[in-house]
Amino acid sequence: MSIEAVLARISALESAFAPPTQAPPAQAAGDSNSFAGMLQNAVGPGAVGAVSPTAPIAGGGAGARIVAAAAGEVGQAEQPPGSNDSPRIAMYRQATAGAPGPGPWCAYFVSWACRQAGVPIMDHGAGSGSVDAVYAWAQRTGRAQPASSSYRPRPGDLIVFNQHIGIVENVLPDGRIQTIEGNSSDRVSRRTHPRGDAIGFVRTG
Repeated sequence: MSIEAVLARISALESAFAPPTQAPPAQAAGDSNSFAGMLQNAVGPGAVGAVSPTAPIAGGGAGARIVAAAAGEVGQAEQPPGSNDSPRIAMYRQATAGAPGPGPWCAYFVSWACRQAGVPIMDHGAGSGSVDAVYAWAQRTGRAQPASSSYRPRPGDLIVFNQHIGIVENVLPDGRIQTIEGNSSDRVSRRTHPRGDAIGFVRTG
């Protein structure tokens, strides 16, 4: 066998065993600098429970970080249903002072998301499991905006209902508000509400 044939055989073997070259990932649809693009980059598609219960989220504004934390939890559910508890929900409660036990957890969830974003709520960042206490704190500190005002909520603001609280994800052109809420149908859920459903908003930025 000639030297040329040997070299050709070696080259063919090297090509056969070389790992395939990966093509660069396709550009995500939409502008990566838009809020939706930043959120997609922050949590990735279908990233249920992807956010660490302890490590803060870095980068972006406070509102974007709050929404990113909440969006990573969509689908987390009570185990068993109706128990107000699960291992992940217990993590949300740890964002409040006093190590509370199981109970209605919508305010625990927003307390956790705000702490993840580096903007904990309540005095001394203590968080709260009480919707009334959160809104009273917001009123006392100038963060509350009544729903009847002209204030346009921003992503990451809290939306307060009668005995329930969630996180504003987006405001639609017609004024309806898209939210992420803990303890909604026993899970972290996305919802869309007319503005009139709300009592008020809490500015987080």
